[in-house]
Amino acid sequence: MKKLMRRLRGDLLTGIVVLTPLVVTLYIFVQLFLKVDNLLGRFIRPLPGGKEVPGLGFLAVVVLLVLVGMLARSVFGRTAIRAGEKLLTRIPLVNRVYLAVQQISRALLSGRRVPFRQVVLVEFPRKGIYCLGLVTSEAWEGIEVAGGKEDLLAVFLPTTPNPTSGFLLFVPAEEVIPLEVKAEDALKMIISGGMVYPEREPS
Repeated sequence: MKKLMRRLRGDLLTGIVVLTPLVVTLYIFVQLFLKVDNLLGRFIRPLPGGKEVPGLGFLAVVVLLVLVGMLARSVFGRTAIRAGEKLLTRIPLVNRVYLAVQQISRALLSGRRVPFRQVVLVEFPRKGIYCLGLVTSEAWEGIEVAGGKEDLLAVFLPTTPNPTSGFLLFVPAEEVIPLEVKAEDALKMIISGGMVYPEREPS
């Protein structure tokens, strides 16, 4: 009986391990589908009685995104986007949020090289505790450190689970620890709270 119970317990734990990722993934995508479907679905009521058609709002959002993508590839679209970005970058606070979201979107979706120069470890908020950081640039020349000037790096520390917020630190170059990690992989790790790690490339 004890042997049977141990076997059943092992099978139960194995079933949980196998099904949990599948169930969580399906739940996330179902919720995402419902949220996206609700964006435009409430405004589209083609059936008599004003009933909503499930999935029609989602389809409308997809079509809208495709049309925006096609427009963005045209000369007029690129000009309009540049003008809009220029306007947003001149608005205080809005520009910080927009640029941060833009960089993260490019890192996760476009597959192109992003403006982050390097993924690093920084001791923060105290010695002995390390945070993942993204080097954005060399520090502004007007910043001086007491006791003389040092080579500083501007390091952005994204927060979990919302990487659009975080801390901007100016850290001496010799105090950062460079990592052989892509920016998009580091962002995935931060968003997941450390549950998703970069896959090791086969040697």
